[in-house]
Amino acid sequence: MDAFTQRYLQDGQTSVANYLLDHFREVGMTTDQLLVYLQLRREMDRGVQWPDADQVASRLGWTVQRVYQVLHELITQKLMTITTVTNGQGQKQDTYDFRLLAEKLSQLPVHEADTVATETATGTTTAKSTAVTEAKAARAAVFNHIEQEFGRPLSPIEMETINDWLEQDHYQPELIQLALKESVLNQVYNLKYLDRILLNWHKKHLTTAAQVQQAKAQQSERTTPPATGRTTDRPTPKLPIIKLTD
Repeated sequence: MDAFTQRYLQDGQTSVANYLLDHFREVGMTTDQLLVYLQLRREMDRGVQWPDADQVASRLGWTVQRVYQVLHELITQKLMTITTVTNGQGQKQDTYDFRLLAEKLSQLPVHEADTVATETATGTTTAKSTAVTEAKAARAAVFNHIEQEFGRPLSPIEMETINDWLEQDHYQPELIQLALKESVLNQVYNLKYLDRILLNWHKKHLTTAAQVQQAKAQQSERTTPPATGRTTDRPTPKLPIIKLTD
């Protein structure tokens, strides 16, 4: 057995369903997302529950930030979640869970691909596609700005937290951006602080950036002391001096 054959066999194989390869686009999965999925599945089949993003980036010839961005997309599109499992030593660790992807594949109608292609060709989904694209851009901007202000790539868990703000708590992207601005002004760079700001606004029923800014303006007016009266430049009247004794 030559060296190449031995290495080829030692590296093993990764099992991927042909149904996924045939229909990944129909569940909204991009080619980049499929490539990351294959790299993650490769390591997870070897027993590595939390594959290293640096290794994935190296194999794909990408930056680590790009890998994190694709992981965020998979979470946002509900194709993947992050769950906690117990390993053989009884220790808990995070892992990538693709059950949502399998569920979406199982729900595909038989002729969905033809239907989508027909609708796209006739232009009936143009307006909807534009709105979806703008919404995705606004959400992506949230992740990018947080990374820029924090000065580092977000971890998958942090990306899932931000995704929960958008998907479960229904915070508007502009509201998160405003909370980030306030956090930066206070020189605090963590998601827990942002979460407290957002929760505080939620308790006050402030759901948009405009409402928050209006509330801040009103508070500023209440706390600003009233202006004192101006002093005049009138000269002080001279009082006559009365001599009482000689």
